[in-house]
Amino acid sequence: MSTDIFAFVIVLGILVFFHEFGHFIMARLFGVGVEKFSLGFGPRLFGKKAGITDYRVSAIPLGGYVKMVGEEPDSEVAPEDIPVSFTHKHVFKRIVIVAAGPFFNLVLAVIIFFVIFLISGTFILKPAVGTVEPDSPAAKAGLVKGDLIESIDGKPIKSWEEMAEIISGSNGKLLSVAVIREGSALKIDILPELKTVKNIFGEDIKRYAMGIGSAGDFYTKELNPFQALFESIRQTYKITHLTVLSIVKLIQGSLSAKTLGGPIMIAEMAGQQAREGIANLAFFIALLSINLAVLNFLPIPVLDGGHLLFFFIEAVIGKPVNTKMREIAQQVGIFVLVALMIYVFYNDITRIFFS
Repeated sequence: MSTDIFAFVIVLGILVFFHEFGHFIMARLFGVGVEKFSLGFGPRLFGKKAGITDYRVSAIPLGGYVKMVGEEPDSEVAPEDIPVSFTHKHVFKRIVIVAAGPFFNLVLAVIIFFVIFLISGTFILKPAVGTVEPDSPAAKAGLVKGDLIESIDGKPIKSWEEMAEIISGSNGKLLSVAVIREGSALKIDILPELKTVKNIFGEDIKRYAMGIGSAGDFYTKELNPFQALFESIRQTYKITHLTVLSIVKLIQGSLSAKTLGGPIMIAEMAGQQAREGIANLAFFIALLSINLAVLNFLPIPVLDGGHLLFFFIEAVIGKPVNTKMREIAQQVGIFVLVALMIYVFYNDITRIFFS
């Protein structure tokens, strides 16, 4: 339990620091005064003041914030503070400052993946046959367990993913498959069939398949710094895309809201990953950082995405959204977030005591 709590504090601290540092560094770059840079909410535990900024660690470790001069549009700003006031900066500068928080969470994910790929390389699933479904196109054509698929229609195959993409995109045309079987090279013609399968969200989809399963064999490919950077950006994009799709599926109702977890689940998972090693914990931090970025980009008032929505509207109409509208939207946003927090806590408790 102590490992879970310690890992949770470390993980959340890293995520919050990068997020708030994004806001902070862009605010300072655009000449906005920052009054507070806080890790955590509530009473100040300790910190240091440099210039006008109070760098602090606060008592409740469930987030953090950067308080800027003139942050609220209707706040009174002393005449001498107008040059460093957030509200008095051009709307596009305010957009960049607000967007920098979640963007820096994406940058954190890229950095973590880059270090992992540079040190460990990337693990690639071999196109090796582990199972062959009875009466499937592969079985009828003579493919057997242990076959290693070398090429399809003359195109070399290096990974199971690459092979699956070619098969699913075949549109049912006959494929010439070159395999290695017990050291001997063979060529087998296989006609993929359209099948109904489950995707990662548990939905039924139709795609062309041969009826084979992976042997689960991996090999490691070492990456140079440029390859590691490319792969880290690609991995961040893939997970971001998957996270956005998951939110869409939740809204549509095709993905159960019971999959949502809160601080208790995050603490448990952080502790588990910490016990399995630093690389696992680092990968987990990258996943959470991407999720935090996507969540903050949602156009919900009180989140960064809500502020961005107001600023984009201001950029279009040429003036700030009126105070009454902002207040109503923020109340709705707070209600949504509180309801979501209650629900994920309920999920956590239900999972612990009733699963």
